[in-house]
This record gives sequence, structure tokens and C-alpha cells, in this order.
Amino acid sequence: MKEADRSASAGSGSAKPEPSLPKRFYNDVTIKDEGGGVGVLLDGRPVRTPGKAPFVAPNKALAEAIGEEWRGQGARVDPATMPLTRLANSVIDGVKGHEEAVIGDILNHAGSDLICYRAEGPKGLVTLQTKHWDPIVAWAKRDLGVSMRLAEGVMHVAQAPVALDAIGKRLAGFDPWSLAALHVMTGLSGSALLALAVALGRLSPEEAWAAAHVDEDWQISQWGEDEEARQRRENRRRDFAAAARMLELLRA
Repeated sequence: MKEADRSASAGSGSAKPEPSLPKRFYNDVTIKDEGGGVGVLLDGRPVRTPGKAPFVAPNKALAEAIGEEWRGQGARVDPATMPLTRLANSVIDGVKGHEEAVIGDILNHAGSDLICYRAEGPKGLVTLQTKHWDPIVAWAKRDLGVSMRLAEGVMHVAQAPVALDAIGKRLAGFDPWSLAALHVMTGLSGSALLALAVALGRLSPEEAWAAAHVDEDWQISQWGEDEEARQRRENRRRDFAAAARMLELLRA
């Protein structure tokens, strides 16, 4: 197996049944300064992305965390257990040079942000939404200069262009690695504001995840949860946590 093919195996975005996972093809994992960042080496050979670009992280902390994912593999390499590696691949191959498009997609989510759509009832759900979401709406207005329009029900309400412009200006201040993490967190939570609240230290990842799942948790409390849905949610939570961890490591 060629070096680029080896690294591409860990860049796949979805897990496969165990028999089709690639065998582990390396013993030692090290990191190395590469001038413009820190690379990950497998048995002394540099990892490359699925797009065959050099796999170089912006700092030692992130490179070491990614190296730990490679060290933690067993007899087979399972991409599902390597969320930081997969996210780094997406940064290098897909985000760098396309930052404006990524910002645009985050803004599309902000235009229909989860926390702006409120239930008309029942009272218990309304109370939970108010508890978890109102403080973030207030924070966005106070600290970001973003006044979001709220609506009851599912009918779309257009956000003011000035509000989206303010979010866009804040996003433009992030580097490609942070933007990628924000993009993942926004997509998984349905809320650009919750993702920004984590990136800017207003919420912990756990608080943001809980806020993003107020509706779902309410439904579970009323009707229960099936195993398949639970597993899908756990997979999403793992990727959300990895994106939040990348933001933290980038600040190290």
C-alpha cells in the first residue's frame, strides 16, 4: 500500500463493517516540526491527506492529539475513531482557500438558527427553550452586536442582513482550522450562535450540546428513545466534541 493510500484510508468520513477496515500498517507514530507546522509520521514516513497534500497541523498540541488517534488503533484502522484526523483532512483538502464559501454556509445556518424557532407549547418545552436559548440570544446582542429575530413554530423568519453581516465579520476573524471546527459544530447543532458561543468561551461544549438538543431531549422524556437513534446521536456528539477539542488545542 502506498503512503498516500494509507493515509487516505483514515480520511474516510464513515465507518465500514469491521472486516473491510484496512489493516494497521505501521508501528510507531511520531510528530515532527515542518517549518510551517507540525507533521505526523508513521514509521518515519509523513502522513498525507486523501487529496495527497502534506498532513501538517498548525501546532504541536493538535499534532500530538492526532498522533494519539493513530497510536490508539488496533489491528485495523477505524476512521470512525479518528475524528480529529478526519477534521484535519477536511481543513487541508477542503477549507483552505475556500474560507469564504465555508463562512457562507455557516451564515446560511445562522439565517435559520435553531435557537430562533420557539415552540408554542407544551409549557415544559417552552420553559426549557427559554432557559437554554434566551441567554445566548442576549449574549449575541450584547457581545456580538447581533440582534436575532425570534419566531414561534416552524415558519421561516428572515434575519436582518445587518445581523448576518455582523456574524460574518466575526467569522472572518477565524483561521481555516477554527472555521472548519465551527462549521462542523454548526451543522451538528443546527445553530451558528451555539457554535460561536463555544468558540468564544461563552458556553462549554457540553452546555452547547445540551442546548442544541432541548427539543430532542423533551421528546425522549415523553416517549423514550430507540437504540438506533441513540447511536446516531452518540456519533454526532463524538464529532461535535472533537471539533470543540480542536478549537481548544488551537489555542494551546
